[in-house]
Amino acid sequence: MADSKAKSTKPANKTPPKSPSDPAKDRAAKRLSCDSNSSHEGAVAGDLSALEEAFRKFAIHGDTRATGREMHGKNWSKLCKDCHVIDGKNVTVTDVDIVFSKIKGKSSRTITFEQFKEALQELSKKRFKDKSDEEAVQEIYKLIEGKAPVISGVTKAISSPTVSRLTDTSKFTGSHKERFDPSGKGKGRAGREDLVDASGYVSGYKHAGTYDHKVQGSK
Repeated sequence: MADSKAKSTKPANKTPPKSPSDPAKDRAAKRLSCDSNSSHEGAVAGDLSALEEAFRKFAIHGDTRATGREMHGKNWSKLCKDCHVIDGKNVTVTDVDIVFSKIKGKSSRTITFEQFKEALQELSKKRFKDKSDEEAVQEIYKLIEGKAPVISGVTKAISSPTVSRLTDTSKFTGSHKERFDPSGKGKGRAGREDLVDASGYVSGYKHAGTYDHKVQGSK
């Protein structure tokens, strides 16, 4: 009998129950983690060379989803134009496109920073023919270091008779005319809806509010 009681008795659970987590502490821990990651990224960014910094600026130009680690052919051509790698004599737009196609992978549309340096090395031989290979590479690096994409001017709106006629409120007719006052300013809700006139005067009466003035003047 004693043996059966001993067997039926279950060992007590010695593991203490987990205390509920504090949301404030969890948020603080996440924030500290994010701060440490951002500081690490900032340190890495500070170690970038002037050449790689220019590479990243051109790589993200015109593309909000770009990470700056890879560069498309369009931005590669813009870099070569803006930094005067293309001189029209030794290096042309065609040369730049050929080198890009040669350096990038067969199925890839972008180049990495390392491939970018290989492409510059290829162009440096043509751009600076009178210098040694090492000097030519350094010279072409100098053309790019510290540079950023050149932003072209904003296109100005050109006024035309057609647009002017369509936006001239004095020539509007029908319900469209009722939405603007004589100066061309929109009436807002009054121009879109028929508001009830609670003044007591007949609609269209032009001498509203002059009765009291006339009575006082006669006295």
